Amino acid sequence: MPGAYLSGMKNQPASSAPVTIPLVVLTVHRNGTITVTRDGTVLPPPAHSTWRRSSLPEIIETASEQRTVPVWVEVHETDGTSFTDLFPAQPQPRHHERAASKPRHAAPDPQPAEVRAEGFLPGEDIAIAPITGHTDAGKDGTVRALLDPAEYPNVREVVLVGRVSGTLAVRRLG
Repeated sequence: MPGAYLSGMKNQPASSAPVTIPLVVLTVHRNGTITVTRDGTVLPPPAHSTWRRSSLPEIIETASEQRTVPVWVEVHETDGTSFTDLFPAQPQPRHHERAASKPRHAAPDPQPAEVRAEGFLPGEDIAIAPITGHTDAGKDGTVRALLDPAEYPNVREVVLVGRVSGTLAVRRLG
């Protein structure tokens, strides 16, 4: 019967679902927030937060179902430019590989370092340099940033930059 089988897939009937890669569209807004859709359906951010540029790793993890499926990511910038990239699925380690990867008596994870500063505009987007992410200023114009020392073991100082006010704060860690 013509068309009953797909070319190159002799063991798969043509009625099998086609292989598709989800399309994740990130629309960047002027205030630094991002709207995310996956195949046209809005992908909400974690509770009580918003998607930002610094959320890209978390967006990819969420949209790709913890990297179990590949995703096409299309980013639309505020200036009208856009770009597309393919994020492939990552092979998942087998159970015995996962168990062997962490020693039984591993040292406890280091605690994040807290950095505080004042003088920012309420709700302002704050850059943390070295750029490790972004956070928002509180209603009173203060900011609180948590840095994981395991991720940045050699960082001793950070600069907090208010994207709107231009406020700069240099703070020593620990």
